[in-house]
Amino acid sequence: MRTIKAAVGGAFLLACLGLAGCAPSPELPRAAIPLRNPTAPVASQANATLDRLQGHWVVVQGAGLTPGAALTFVGDRVTIDGAALPVRDLSAGRFSIAGDELWVHWLDADDRTAAIGDPGGARVWIMDRTGSPRERLDAARAILDWYGYDLGRLAGG
Repeated sequence: MRTIKAAVGGAFLLACLGLAGCAPSPELPRAAIPLRNPTAPVASQANATLDRLQGHWVVVQGAGLTPGAALTFVGDRVTIDGAALPVRDLSAGRFSIAGDELWVHWLDADDRTAAIGDPGGARVWIMDRTGSPRERLDAARAILDWYGYDLGRLAGG
């Protein structure tokens, strides 16, 4: 009897561990069709550091992240609409969020507005500290256009 209970208990434990391993982890949403022309030049802003991104942001335009989405960078984590994801500074304005590489294409001198995208075109967004970037929105859009992103596919525009 003890052997049967141990076998059943062990099988149950393995099943639970297996299910826990299959649980989906939060990840960044992506566009179904790439958002960027791969023949366009692309670069990141070398002085855009994780320290400069710390704090609260609101997406004002985007594809992959919707306008109104709230982001908060704290240490090595970013919370996007309640989902906490690991973030790692890869250097020169390039980051890994939940394993996906994202580049800061533009960050204004006062760290109020940023244009961030996946150079492969899976997602792109413009975020602002206040949610109202005014003329900085035009600058962010001009940079994204130069780097080949399809601005017509950004929601909130």
